[in-house]
Amino acid sequence: MPKSYSDQEREYIQNRLREEAVKCLAQYGVRRTTVDELVKRVGIPKGTFYLFYKSKELLLFEVIQQQHESINDDLAKALSHLAGKELTADALTDLIFGFFKKTEEMPILQLLDTDEVELLVRKLPREVVEAHLQDDTDTIEKMFEMFPMKKKADPKVISAAFHAIYYATLHKADIGEKHYDEALRLMIKGVVQQIL
Repeated sequence: MPKSYSDQEREYIQNRLREEAVKCLAQYGVRRTTVDELVKRVGIPKGTFYLFYKSKELLLFEVIQQQHESINDDLAKALSHLAGKELTADALTDLIFGFFKKTEEMPILQLLDTDEVELLVRKLPREVVEAHLQDDTDTIEKMFEMFPMKKKADPKVISAAFHAIYYATLHKADIGEKHYDEALRLMIKGVVQQIL
């Protein structure tokens, strides 16, 4: 019979699981992070883990999602400072490029290569992935409502384009370090020019 926990204990355990998930991702990546390692670090029985998360992938996705939301919040704040000003494609491209570079520097996101992302997405429930993609679309739509956009610009297409650019960042080595930043900026500017 599972132990019952107070709200305070539940919050503590969930926070500790998230903290250790971040550390395990940094040390082991998605594949080699195990529930056994997580519960050992947090000091809880394995069965208790499943009171909080149905799978390790859901926990790992949650901590990655928290990083993602933090970047989105920072980007929204930066964009709001540009709202109402004369906006050029170059200025918006520079801003978005800066946030893609910031994403690359985040320890958790640095560890995720294409195989790790694909593995994680494949093991997540479809509704979780779809909700994430819809949330991204909604976020992009809200951000770009601050600026004069072409009426024909579909937020779902814009969101998909930015997802494609993000997936390209996972192939930095394949693209080639020498031209990577210029190529990334060019892709972002291409999308921005279609929007404004």
